[in-house]
Amino acid sequence: MSGYLPEPPFSHDSSAKTGILLINLGTPTAPTGQAVRPYLKQFLSDTRVIEIPKAVWWLILNGIILNVRPKKSAEKYASIWSKDGSPLLVNTRKQTSLLKGLLGEQGVRNIVVDYAMRYGQPSVESVIQNMRAQGVDKLLVLPLYPQYAGSSSATALDDVFRVLMKLRNMPELRTVRHFHDDPGYIDALAQQVQAHWQQNGRAEKLLMSFHGVPRFTLDKGDPYHCECLKTGRLLAERLGLNKEQYVVSFQSRFGRAEWLQPYTSATLEQLGKACTKSLDVICPGFVSDCLETLEEIAMEGKHSFQSSGGGEFRYISCLNDSPQWIAALAGIVGKNLQGWQEVIEQDTAKRQQRAQSLGAKS
Repeated sequence: MSGYLPEPPFSHDSSAKTGILLINLGTPTAPTGQAVRPYLKQFLSDTRVIEIPKAVWWLILNGIILNVRPKKSAEKYASIWSKDGSPLLVNTRKQTSLLKGLLGEQGVRNIVVDYAMRYGQPSVESVIQNMRAQGVDKLLVLPLYPQYAGSSSATALDDVFRVLMKLRNMPELRTVRHFHDDPGYIDALAQQVQAHWQQNGRAEKLLMSFHGVPRFTLDKGDPYHCECLKTGRLLAERLGLNKEQYVVSFQSRFGRAEWLQPYTSATLEQLGKACTKSLDVICPGFVSDCLETLEEIAMEGKHSFQSSGGGEFRYISCLNDSPQWIAALAGIVGKNLQGWQEVIEQDTAKRQQRAQSLGAKS
């Protein structure tokens, strides 16, 4: 029995297409313990995410974490769940739709734009299979993580490669490694901050909080820390801020090991104890608002800051579906499609000619 996935039917007159696959982290299907548990299990079973000996981690994960954490996490998800569902899913779906529309307006033809989640649904495999059924033979994969990390960008690409290993007829492949210093991305962040300032005024200090990772990943060669610092520096320069006017920190610490510092939680407490009158907070490492931005920062972070003596706390939303971000995303895609579109159009013309020739002979 073949170990390959079935190939879609082939037609000589079908147009070859380029697929653009956006990949985000993922989300449970509902804010309930029952829905959160399988999502957490898939996420925390990833050896890119948890670099602990498998046997030891299996006991911890299945014996403790999955019996305790789903209920607590579900309560957190419930606090940010919208009428349309998970904010991360809603925002990723909007970004995909808007990107497709903008590329169409820019004259990019014969494309299929879709999204998948590394954990949960829709799965990478199901989306790639659907793209192949639509005639995609060139695939551009864009993980929606601006800064590269083994536990985010790399594991998303791992999943794509696992699917391709199951295919008899692989599509041509390109991947986007990162876009932490892309001018369009930096401009989109800057405009997000400036729009907030125009409406609310500028706070005493701007905190840029990035997702955290264990410190040992930096020591072993992961570039994530450096890329976060570069994003922070470029954004500060774009906003005209000096070193005293902004802070870069790292959130979401898990376990007892040392993670990248300074920690966001400790930074918020310190700023509060210093009687900071006003604080703006943005999360540049997330392109879509999610649990870590809406609950951990906008809710828990605000409480931590103000209960420590801080004044006004203002969370600046992620890029989400802002026109500047969609334009930046289209720009990133355009750079990585160079040369492909011409080939696609030539192949399409050849297939149509071949089909016409075969039809004339019959």
